[in-house]
Amino acid sequence: MPSTPRSPYAAALGPAIERLHPSLQRYFATIPPGHRGVGEGVFDTAGTPRRWLWPLLRLVQPRGVVFAGWERDVPFRIVNRTVGGSAVAVRELDLPDGTWVMRDDVVRSPAGGVTDRLGSPVTLAATFDVAVDGDALVLTSRTLGVALGPLRFAAPRRLSPVVRLRESFDAASGHQRVDLAVDHPLLGRLYGYGGLFTYRIEKEIS
Repeated sequence: MPSTPRSPYAAALGPAIERLHPSLQRYFATIPPGHRGVGEGVFDTAGTPRRWLWPLLRLVQPRGVVFAGWERDVPFRIVNRTVGGSAVAVRELDLPDGTWVMRDDVVRSPAGGVTDRLGSPVTLAATFDVAVDGDALVLTSRTLGVALGPLRFAAPRRLSPVVRLRESFDAASGHQRVDLAVDHPLLGRLYGYGGLFTYRIEKEIS
Protein backbone atom coordinates (compact mmCIF):
# COMPACT_ATOMS: atom_id res chain seq x y z
CA MET A 1 0.00 0.00 0.00
CA PRO A 2 1.49 3.40 -0.96
CA SER A 3 2.39 5.68 1.92
CA THR A 4 0.49 8.94 2.50
CA PRO A 5 2.50 11.97 1.30
CA ARG A 6 3.89 13.95 4.24
CA SER A 7 2.31 17.21 5.26
CA PRO A 8 4.08 20.22 3.69
CA TYR A 9 5.10 21.45 7.14
CA ALA A 10 6.72 18.14 8.04
CA ALA A 11 8.49 18.11 4.67
CA ALA A 12 9.73 21.69 5.09
CA LEU A 13 10.89 21.21 8.69
CA GLY A 14 12.51 17.81 8.33
CA PRO A 15 14.13 16.69 11.61
CA ALA A 16 13.50 20.16 13.09
CA ILE A 17 9.86 19.22 13.64
CA GLU A 18 11.01 17.28 16.70
CA ARG A 19 12.00 20.58 18.33
CA LEU A 20 8.39 21.72 18.39
CA HIS A 21 6.21 21.28 21.45
CA PRO A 22 4.56 17.82 21.26
CA SER A 23 1.15 19.43 20.69
CA LEU A 24 2.54 21.32 17.71
CA GLN A 25 4.28 18.25 16.34
CA ARG A 26 0.87 16.59 16.23
CA TYR A 27 -0.75 19.68 14.70
CA PHE A 28 1.74 19.98 11.82
CA ALA A 29 2.29 16.27 11.21
CA THR A 30 0.57 14.31 8.45
CA ILE A 31 -3.08 13.55 9.22
CA PRO A 32 -3.80 9.90 8.38
CA PRO A 33 -6.30 9.04 5.65
CA GLY A 34 -9.85 8.83 6.94
CA HIS A 35 -9.09 11.30 9.73
CA ARG A 36 -9.22 15.04 10.27
CA GLY A 37 -7.83 17.51 12.78
CA VAL A 38 -10.40 19.68 14.58
CA GLY A 39 -9.54 22.83 16.54
CA GLU A 40 -12.01 24.91 18.55
CA GLY A 41 -11.30 28.12 20.40
CA VAL A 42 -11.74 31.88 20.63
CA PHE A 43 -9.82 34.71 19.00
CA ASP A 44 -9.14 37.55 21.45
CA THR A 45 -9.30 39.93 18.49
CA ALA A 46 -9.73 39.39 14.73
CA GLY A 47 -9.76 41.64 11.67
CA THR A 48 -8.62 45.24 11.52
CA PRO A 49 -9.76 48.41 13.32
CA ARG A 50 -8.75 50.48 10.27
CA ARG A 51 -12.16 51.29 8.84
CA TRP A 52 -10.72 52.78 5.66
CA LEU A 53 -9.60 49.25 4.74
CA TRP A 54 -13.03 47.68 5.10
CA PRO A 55 -14.36 48.59 1.61
CA LEU A 56 -11.26 46.97 0.07
CA LEU A 57 -11.52 43.87 2.22
CA ARG A 58 -15.18 43.43 1.30
CA LEU A 59 -14.02 42.70 -2.24
CA VAL A 60 -12.37 39.46 -1.12
CA GLN A 61 -14.45 38.63 1.95
CA PRO A 62 -16.87 36.42 -0.05
CA ARG A 63 -13.87 34.47 -1.37
CA GLY A 64 -12.86 33.42 2.15
CA VAL A 65 -9.55 35.28 2.42
CA VAL A 66 -10.13 38.03 5.01
CA PHE A 67 -13.21 39.71 6.47
CA ALA A 68 -13.98 43.41 6.72
CA GLY A 69 -14.36 44.30 10.38
CA TRP A 70 -12.85 44.32 13.85
CA GLU A 71 -14.22 41.96 16.46
CA ARG A 72 -13.31 40.71 19.93
CA ASP A 73 -13.94 37.31 21.52
CA VAL A 74 -14.66 35.53 18.23
CA PRO A 75 -15.42 31.79 18.51
CA PHE A 76 -13.79 29.80 15.73
CA ARG A 77 -13.41 26.27 14.47
CA ILE A 78 -10.77 24.83 12.13
CA VAL A 79 -10.80 21.51 10.30
CA ASN A 80 -7.48 20.26 8.87
CA ARG A 81 -6.82 17.44 6.43
CA THR A 82 -3.76 16.14 4.60
CA VAL A 83 -4.74 15.62 0.96
CA GLY A 84 -2.04 14.36 -1.38
CA GLY A 85 0.72 16.18 0.46
CA SER A 86 -1.30 19.41 0.85
CA ALA A 87 -2.51 20.75 4.19
CA VAL A 88 -6.13 21.71 3.52
CA ALA A 89 -7.88 23.86 6.13
CA VAL A 90 -11.37 25.27 6.59
CA ARG A 91 -11.87 27.90 9.31
CA GLU A 92 -15.27 29.06 10.53
CA LEU A 93 -15.50 32.33 12.47
CA ASP A 94 -18.72 33.14 14.33
CA LEU A 95 -19.11 36.84 13.57
CA PRO A 96 -22.03 39.04 14.74
CA ASP A 97 -23.62 38.94 11.27
CA GLY A 98 -23.16 35.20 10.77
CA THR A 99 -20.56 32.50 10.15
CA TRP A 100 -17.70 33.47 7.85
CA VAL A 101 -15.62 30.71 6.25
CA MET A 102 -11.94 30.96 5.33
CA ARG A 103 -10.37 28.28 3.12
CA ASP A 104 -6.76 27.60 2.23
CA ASP A 105 -4.36 24.88 1.27
CA VAL A 106 -0.64 24.75 1.93
CA VAL A 107 1.89 22.97 -0.29
CA ARG A 108 5.64 22.47 -0.15
CA SER A 109 7.40 25.24 -2.07
CA PRO A 110 10.04 24.15 -4.63
CA ALA A 111 12.16 27.09 -3.45
CA GLY A 112 11.99 25.95 0.18
CA GLY A 113 9.39 26.64 2.84
CA VAL A 114 5.69 26.40 2.01
CA THR A 115 3.17 28.17 -0.19
CA ASP A 116 -0.27 29.02 1.17
CA ARG A 117 -3.09 29.46 -1.36
CA LEU A 118 -6.07 31.24 0.17
CA GLY A 119 -9.64 31.66 -0.95
CA SER A 120 -12.18 29.91 -3.11
CA PRO A 121 -11.35 30.53 -5.90
CA VAL A 122 -7.71 31.05 -4.98
CA THR A 123 -7.26 34.81 -4.47
CA LEU A 124 -4.04 35.16 -2.50
CA ALA A 125 -0.85 33.10 -2.60
CA ALA A 126 1.99 33.60 -0.16
CA THR A 127 5.30 31.76 0.08
CA PHE A 128 6.61 31.40 3.63
CA ASP A 129 9.90 30.65 5.29
CA VAL A 130 9.37 28.06 8.04
CA ALA A 131 11.36 28.22 11.29
CA VAL A 132 11.29 26.83 14.82
CA ASP A 133 11.55 29.43 17.60
CA GLY A 134 12.01 27.70 20.95
CA ASP A 135 9.27 25.07 20.71
CA ALA A 136 6.99 27.26 18.53
CA LEU A 137 6.59 27.35 14.76
CA VAL A 138 6.98 30.66 12.92
CA LEU A 139 6.03 31.39 9.31
CA THR A 140 7.27 34.61 7.65
CA SER A 141 6.07 35.52 4.17
CA ARG A 142 8.67 35.84 1.43
CA THR A 143 6.40 36.66 -1.53
CA LEU A 144 2.76 37.70 -1.84
CA GLY A 145 0.58 37.55 -4.95
CA VAL A 146 -3.06 38.46 -5.64
CA ALA A 147 -5.48 37.08 -8.24
CA LEU A 148 -8.78 38.82 -9.01
CA GLY A 149 -10.44 37.32 -12.06
CA PRO A 150 -7.98 37.59 -14.95
CA LEU A 151 -5.77 40.01 -13.02
CA ARG A 152 -2.55 38.71 -11.44
CA PHE A 153 -0.11 40.96 -9.63
CA ALA A 154 2.50 40.95 -6.89
CA ALA A 155 3.71 43.96 -4.91
CA PRO A 156 7.43 44.80 -5.00
CA ARG A 157 9.07 43.09 -2.05
CA ARG A 158 10.04 46.39 -0.41
CA LEU A 159 6.41 47.56 -0.48
CA SER A 160 4.69 44.23 0.09
CA PRO A 161 2.88 43.46 3.34
CA VAL A 162 4.62 40.86 5.49
CA VAL A 163 2.54 38.05 6.97
CA ARG A 164 3.80 36.44 10.18
CA LEU A 165 2.15 33.43 11.77
CA ARG A 166 3.22 31.98 15.11
CA GLU A 167 1.83 28.71 16.48
CA SER A 168 2.80 28.02 20.08
CA PHE A 169 1.73 26.17 23.20
CA ASP A 170 0.38 28.25 26.09
CA ALA A 171 1.48 26.50 29.26
CA ALA A 172 -0.74 28.61 31.51
CA SER A 173 -3.96 27.47 29.81
CA GLY A 174 -2.72 24.15 28.46
CA HIS A 175 -4.03 25.15 25.04
CA GLN A 176 -2.48 25.85 21.67
CA ARG A 177 -2.13 29.49 20.60
CA VAL A 178 -2.16 31.05 17.13
CA ASP A 179 -1.15 34.63 16.29
CA LEU A 180 -1.24 36.08 12.78
CA ALA A 181 -0.19 39.61 11.81
CA VAL A 182 -0.15 41.35 8.42
CA ASP A 183 2.13 44.39 8.52
CA HIS A 184 2.97 46.92 5.81
CA PRO A 185 6.40 48.63 5.90
CA LEU A 186 4.77 52.08 5.56
CA LEU A 187 1.23 51.65 6.89
CA GLY A 188 1.85 49.36 9.86
CA ARG A 189 -0.57 46.69 11.04
CA LEU A 190 -3.24 45.93 8.42
CA TYR A 191 -4.89 42.75 9.68
CA GLY A 192 -4.53 40.01 12.24
CA TYR A 193 -5.99 37.60 14.73
CA GLY A 194 -4.87 35.73 17.82
CA GLY A 195 -6.29 33.34 20.36
CA LEU A 196 -6.29 29.98 22.10
CA PHE A 197 -7.79 26.69 20.98
CA THR A 198 -7.92 22.97 21.66
CA TYR A 199 -7.09 20.42 18.98
CA ARG A 200 -7.84 16.78 18.36
CA ILE A 201 -7.49 14.18 15.61
CA GLU A 202 -10.68 12.25 14.90
CA LYS A 203 -12.10 9.89 12.32
CA GLU A 204 -13.96 11.43 9.43
CA ILE A 205 -17.72 11.57 9.86
CA SER A 206 -19.29 9.38 7.18
